[in-house]
Amino acid sequence: ECISAKSGLESYCFNMKSTMEDANLKDKIPDADKTLIMDKCNATIAWLDGNQTAEKEEFEHKQKELEAVCNPIIQKLYASTGGAPGGMPGGMPGAGAPPPPSGGAGPTIEEVD
Repeated sequence: ECISAKSGLESYCFNMKSTMEDANLKDKIPDADKTLIMDKCNATIAWLDGNQTAEKEEFEHKQKELEAVCNPIIQKLYASTGGAPGGMPGGMPGAGAPPPPSGGAGPTIEEVD
C-alpha cells in the first residue's frame, strides 16, 4: 500500500508536468498557473526523493496538497477548452478496458441430418 501511494503521487506529479508542457495546451494555461503547478510538482518530487521511506499517509497527504493546487487550475482549463483533452492527468482510476462483446462464449450447436 505504501509503494502504491508513493507511485500514485509520483505519477500524478509527472502527469501534471506533462500536461503543463503539452504543446496543445501551452497557450491555454496562464503562465502564473503553469508556474504554480510546475513549482509545486518539482517541490513534491524533491520531497519524494528525500523521503523514500515515508509512511503511506504522508504520501497521501502530499498528493492531496498537490491536488488542491492543481485541480482548480485544470478544471478551469477544461471548462475553457470545452472538455478534457486526451491523456487525462492522474489517469482514470477504476476505468478498465470495456468488457468483451457477448457471443461466442457458449456452445456451438450444429444441425446434423
